[in-house]
Amino acid sequence: MMNKEQLDLSRALATQLRVDSIRCSTQAGSGHPTSSLSAADLMAVLLVEHLHYDWDQPHSPDNDHLIFSKGHASPLLYSMYRAVGVVDEEELISTYRQLGARLAGHPTPALPWVDVATGSLGQGLPDAVGVALAGKYLDKLPYHVWVLCGDSETAEGSVWEALDKANYYKLGNLTAIVDINRLGQRGPTELQWDVDRYATRVEAFGCRPVVVDGHDLEAVDAALTQARAGTDQPTVILARTIKAKGVPELEDKNGWHGKALPPEMADRAIAALGGPSSLRIKTISPSAGSSGPAAPAITADPTAAVVLPAYELGDKVATRAAFGAAIAALSARPEVVVLDGEVGNSTHAEEFHKVCPERYFEMFIAEQQLVASAVGLSIRGYVPFASTFAVFFSRAYDFIRMAGISQVNIRLVGSHAGVEIGEDGPSQMALEDLAALRAVHGSIVLYPADASCTAKLTLQMADTDGIVYLRTTRGSYPVVYPAGESFPIGGSKVHHAGPDNQVALIGAGVTLHECLAAAEELAGLGIKARVIDAYSVKPIDRAALIEACQVTGSRLVVVEDHYPEGGLGSAVLEALANASVPALRVAHLAVQGLPTSGKPAELLDAAGISSRHIVTAARGLAGQ
Repeated sequence: MMNKEQLDLSRALATQLRVDSIRCSTQAGSGHPTSSLSAADLMAVLLVEHLHYDWDQPHSPDNDHLIFSKGHASPLLYSMYRAVGVVDEEELISTYRQLGARLAGHPTPALPWVDVATGSLGQGLPDAVGVALAGKYLDKLPYHVWVLCGDSETAEGSVWEALDKANYYKLGNLTAIVDINRLGQRGPTELQWDVDRYATRVEAFGCRPVVVDGHDLEAVDAALTQARAGTDQPTVILARTIKAKGVPELEDKNGWHGKALPPEMADRAIAALGGPSSLRIKTISPSAGSSGPAAPAITADPTAAVVLPAYELGDKVATRAAFGAAIAALSARPEVVVLDGEVGNSTHAEEFHKVCPERYFEMFIAEQQLVASAVGLSIRGYVPFASTFAVFFSRAYDFIRMAGISQVNIRLVGSHAGVEIGEDGPSQMALEDLAALRAVHGSIVLYPADASCTAKLTLQMADTDGIVYLRTTRGSYPVVYPAGESFPIGGSKVHHAGPDNQVALIGAGVTLHECLAAAEELAGLGIKARVIDAYSVKPIDRAALIEACQVTGSRLVVVEDHYPEGGLGSAVLEALANASVPALRVAHLAVQGLPTSGKPAELLDAAGISSRHIVTAARGLAGQ
């Protein structure tokens, strides 16, 4: 427990954090000072006595983690950074929310002390579950993961997915601190100050609620001490606070969310708080009492030998099965981790579990937590592969989008895509996934047509930065490529290329096989068609597309098992938008209507993307 000197220091620090939160937001003319003021006492006590962190070495493996899930309280976070000496007054006051500055309106990893971008509410705690998983089961280090949450965001289902999985995995190294200040953006929150109902909900999800007055420094200290005491139960500190605490004329008043104090009001508030100060806080070293930072139990070895599966030409193999075999082979690399959304027997992710259960995490039907756990694991330097049915990633799309903003490195594998899945019907058919994933900042989108390509791409994914998405197919299709073939990201494979090609057929995944069948039929009709396997949808092989246009007079048939918007067709046309090629003559075959159930071949044909439709489109372009 804190002594009088520490209590006095915490009280003075809380005042400084409030003053600085007001100063920087008023100078910027925008921000969320009132949301910062309510949590200042909580964060002051955390900094003074409970956060174990070496600010000069933000990537030290035994540092605690602090994630502001309520990222709009960035004035408070940046004021904390000033208090520990890593952000100076000039940067805090003059650059907050300014063009090109590190101190953005909501935190991003442009700052080395920020693990993950926040601001889309309900994501910081789920991400923290992934960090805590790494700490307990992989790193096996005693660092603690602290998350500051807002009360409004507890309306998000993702918060409860996170607490459920934190309880399931017994993450006693995780503490959520909920700033219950009663007021949201437009008025009172759902539960307001009913901390007993909050506690009941937390208990129902298997976590330990600790109710405190968030402005009673001794009570806060006791709660944080209790949270760190060795137990397997995650802790949720439910702190009853007052929005705009410290500025009496605004305390608990609606209408001030997301508004900077006007200059005259700010001056009054700062003067009442005693004016600016320059306290410098030295947090507890994570390696206090030891000779240096502790090392994680797992050491990455990206050079470890990986023996990929090999396939015979012509054998029929589902690309989802090839992914399973390849990811099992990648278990040779100790940094590779696999997460499943309770469909591992269908995606074949369970092949990894068979050989390496200690690095396989089941997230059940909780796709937001599936992606968030991958993000958290990547923060700790692991190479996570998260897999589910492609269509279910739509539930977690905002987590994927925010992962792009965080610039983390995660691998997503979506199976059962397109109408090709057959009888299960349209609710199970991912027909939007290529468009969605292509739109994410820093993403790579891959769609292999055969087992050999899938295995090679799975291996490359492990060494590729960004949000890497692999789309796999339910059905079994012939192996087209020999085991020794290479498949660079951004490349393609061209079949039947020649200087007298009259048309180019462009497919990926299942439609490559339809294009190859169509090319054979066209050859019998006297039409020479090259086939481009666009296995790398983003980045797409622009050079191969330009060459095809130059040879064929830009006669292209693009075929995709996807809705027409945003998928392969869009990728092709965007790549050629400014290219010096003959005027484009493009037939775009895609799924136009709402599919039904049926056999895969029936559905491909009904959607207009089977070989006979490709032949008809190619003949039209060739003038037959």
